[in-house]
Amino acid sequence: MRAIRRTAPDPDGLLTGIEIDDRDQPPPPDGWVTVTLRCASVNHSDLAAIRGHGFDPAGPPRVLGSDGAGLDPDGNEVIVYPILAAARYPDPMHDPGLRMLSQGVDGTWAERVQVPRANLVPKPPELTWEQAACLGTAWLTAYRMLFGRARVAPGGTVLVQGAGGGVPTALIRLAVAAGLRVWVTSRDPHRGRRAVEHLGAHAAFPSGAVLPEPVDAALDCVGQATLAHSLRSVRPGGQVVIAGAVTGATVGLDLTDLFVRSISLHGSAMGTPAELFALARLCATTGAVPVIDTVWPLTDARPGIARALTGQQFGKIVLRCDR
Repeated sequence: MRAIRRTAPDPDGLLTGIEIDDRDQPPPPDGWVTVTLRCASVNHSDLAAIRGHGFDPAGPPRVLGSDGAGLDPDGNEVIVYPILAAARYPDPMHDPGLRMLSQGVDGTWAERVQVPRANLVPKPPELTWEQAACLGTAWLTAYRMLFGRARVAPGGTVLVQGAGGGVPTALIRLAVAAGLRVWVTSRDPHRGRRAVEHLGAHAAFPSGAVLPEPVDAALDCVGQATLAHSLRSVRPGGQVVIAGAVTGATVGLDLTDLFVRSISLHGSAMGTPAELFALARLCATTGAVPVIDTVWPLTDARPGIARALTGQQFGKIVLRCDR
């Protein structure tokens, strides 16, 4: 089986800590199945793993990747749900011991991946393999932020912080499909213009700018650099939903501002298999599908991974896993 494995931490992102080679794959454990992958995608969590997050020097090299889509043993087209959690938790995200594919088990940057049968979600035929392989992490996170946390009615206004990243891109596409007015911020004017011209956002503003009017919800994956702006930007009674902290996780809060203006502050991360199924159907029926930056064969994936590590992409980097 051809796969991309992490062999050592690579804090400088030079791709010195990964290998692309052939390895044997043992039979799956009881209750697990083998999915023959067609495509996988690159997420921020994969880049953090390459740089060394969660590296266990005493453990074996692990196949990277959490998102993918392919064929189950019966030939059904499926999307891989990337969270491994105890069955006693109806919401897997509430399991304190949850882990993602590639964390202690092999992930999806391979020709095959083994997962519990419950982690298989039907792929709508309207979606391409490349599109389906992008839904499990960033897009599922965006789906829950919008529909499970913010719950803004059609016609409302949302602010998406940080145009260009994986979750913000998904938020923009899904929010537009849901009939919301979407404003975005970015430090890069070019990314802001692309969010308007290519993703359907209604307006783009510089990071930290005063908005024309308060929004119903601010959706923030940036963290320390933008949270104060998110809180300032929502109306009284509005929502701030946080699902990331790429600029830092330690922030100061004015609690008086929170309770005087009745602002609701929500943490959110990914979702359930049922939400992944609903997301896939929404993408298939509305056409709000992932934007694909580039597609790279698994055997020649280094340039694509490097593109993601340096932040050059707009949309998702996809790895084609079949030979």
